[in-house]
Amino acid sequence: MTTPSSTYRLQLRPEFGFGDARDVVDYLDALGVGAVYVSPVLDATPGSTHGYDVTDPRVARPALGGEEGRLALADAVRAAGLGLVVDIVPNHMSVEVPAANPFWWDLLTKGRASQFAHWFDVDWSRDRILVPVLGSADDVDELTVEDDELVYFDHRFPITGDTDGTPQEIHDRQPYELVDWRRGNTELNYRRFFDITTLAAVRVEQRDVFEMVHSAVLRWVADGDVTGLRVDHPDGLADPTGYMRWLRDAAPGAWIVVEKILHPGEDLPESWPVDGTTGYDALGEIFGVLVDPAGEAPLTSLAAELGQDTDYAAVEQDARRLVTDEILVAEVRRIAALVDAEEADARAAVAETMIAFDVYRSYLPDEADHWRSSVATARERRPDLADALDALDRQVTGEPDGELATRIQQTSGMVVAKGTEDTTFYRYTRFAALNEVGGSPDRFGIDVDELHRLAAARDGGSPAAMTTLTTHDTKRSEDVRARMAVLSEVADEFAGLVRTWSARCGLGEPSLELLAWQTLVGAAPISDERLVDYLLKAARESKIRTTWTEPDEEFEQRIRDWPAAVRAAVGDDVDAFVERITGPGWTNALSQKMLQLTAPGVPDVYQGTELWDFSLVDPDNRRPVDYALRRTVLARLDDGEVPAVDETGAAKLLLVHRVLTLRRDRPELFRGYRPMRAEGPAADHAVAYGRGDDLVVVATRLPVGLGEAGGWRDTTLDLPAGEWTDALTGETVDGSSARLASLLDRYPVALLVRG
Repeated sequence: MTTPSSTYRLQLRPEFGFGDARDVVDYLDALGVGAVYVSPVLDATPGSTHGYDVTDPRVARPALGGEEGRLALADAVRAAGLGLVVDIVPNHMSVEVPAANPFWWDLLTKGRASQFAHWFDVDWSRDRILVPVLGSADDVDELTVEDDELVYFDHRFPITGDTDGTPQEIHDRQPYELVDWRRGNTELNYRRFFDITTLAAVRVEQRDVFEMVHSAVLRWVADGDVTGLRVDHPDGLADPTGYMRWLRDAAPGAWIVVEKILHPGEDLPESWPVDGTTGYDALGEIFGVLVDPAGEAPLTSLAAELGQDTDYAAVEQDARRLVTDEILVAEVRRIAALVDAEEADARAAVAETMIAFDVYRSYLPDEADHWRSSVATARERRPDLADALDALDRQVTGEPDGELATRIQQTSGMVVAKGTEDTTFYRYTRFAALNEVGGSPDRFGIDVDELHRLAAARDGGSPAAMTTLTTHDTKRSEDVRARMAVLSEVADEFAGLVRTWSARCGLGEPSLELLAWQTLVGAAPISDERLVDYLLKAARESKIRTTWTEPDEEFEQRIRDWPAAVRAAVGDDVDAFVERITGPGWTNALSQKMLQLTAPGVPDVYQGTELWDFSLVDPDNRRPVDYALRRTVLARLDDGEVPAVDETGAAKLLLVHRVLTLRRDRPELFRGYRPMRAEGPAADHAVAYGRGDDLVVVATRLPVGLGEAGGWRDTTLDLPAGEWTDALTGETVDGSSARLASLLDRYPVALLVRG
């Protein structure tokens, strides 16, 4: 099996295609990377900036450089001795531009008679496929016919049969029906990706569909061009266990990781023959140890005082109910139609059960605990639905691989993701650094012992799983999160400032206001344009005062005016506070990076984050990366520079370079996991562990408290006998009771190698 020592994620797009990726292979090799890890590379919607909207899985995307460009990249990666990991999207395809997707175009042309009709999960109880593209129901009057195609502004659709009659009469004869988004929301008869109607779900549980969807990628694996696969959104699959087995059989030597979002305490199903997750679970654990639990009470009081509901469970339940009752109405109706109960009660029972899930989905028929728990919670919340819930439970457990069980498992993840990640995380903003994919904002950090336990479990159970701190989907980058962790240590001070600042220039909506202040200080310096774009997205996602579909123009204008108002009213105070927390934020950033890169698992570095990166959620985190700058910094490090911890971020690049290189050159150092504990007055501020016999890692936590307590003082760490060298500084220390004041004098972290 080709398990990489590490990966480096590149976001490919038309402006940064195969050729551009090939041009940075030498830099990534010099950095110490084990494998180049790229976003989806199959043909996608014209102009796509991310590639998850695949239109033709048979070919390398022409907009990235096509097959010639792909081969050149693969050759460069192979020549450098690196692996190549590719992101694949088995759950859905884009239908936004029908002509770009030959399979969907054929379906629209021929309807049920299409050879691809079984590719897409269509409810054929309705004769026509609903396509929600109209602005309103009256817009059917805007249809025209051009070049034997039905046209609605920029949208073009095939015409079956003759073109006699008005465009509206022609439309009425087609196998599809163009409708407005509101009707689509309630009546849509094909399964979609979350609430995105332009992404139609694909039935990869059908063997011929699986083989066609994976034909190109698996050929690349067989040819040795691709050594690893990252599987997007497995929760949407009808049979994820069966899918993973097919994939493993087809790529037995590939490193395979899955974007499976695990709730804290949840394990990856043992029946999946994969190497692990893409690392959101590790992200939450590593960040959690940097959070000061003493900050919970002051930040909770602040949130309550400003008017935010601080009952996380209640906020989450309301947000999920919004999703089932207003956003995924079509999906709930389709599932409820399969339940042997009165229609209204069946819908309510289906919705209530999905709202109650404490994980993304259950794993029937292999494991029924999550299903039982969800039904029990639904019964407790809605005793009036007892008969409908009994019917639902009886049918699902009686036929755990049947259509009803399959559909509710596919859809529960949509409810959780849309309700929690995309709504609750923008409503419950008490301490937004915890609001991360796979995390739980009501879990205010973890202690060092828990971190050790979880790391040891990963080492024993899934040592080849990916670990990460930043991805294309994280709500904020690792360095923003690291600086925000400082707020938990200075919570009383921050709460007092926010009270003053909000009184002078508030936004008038508590959740967004709390998020705005945390974002402003966490991502500083940030331009007005980036901040406004982020806050508008956050406001629309929260669905409290404005939404994507029904914007409140007055409120959104207040958001646009906010950065200038802040500068005028409290700008100097904000700048002073940012300056105060920047240094501790750097300490946190280096510490969490050290923990991620050295702990069990295969660490991923998201593009550009080897230097400080203060990006926010997409598309902010997909901005171009200045590789010329990074090459220059790396060259200075290779010339012997040991940089200071300052605004350049060179110290972070040094850390990334040294750890990745060591992992690649001396993998034996990173086998096993041995918790270690410092002794002395500041012991609680240290995280230390051994990997193998000859590697010891030391990192700092809660740096504000450490400084206020007078530093490391007489705190020590017992090292095994021998001479140890810090791979970051080159300084040596004899195996003994090492003083942390000396060991961590230059950097807040140390990477000690014996011999």
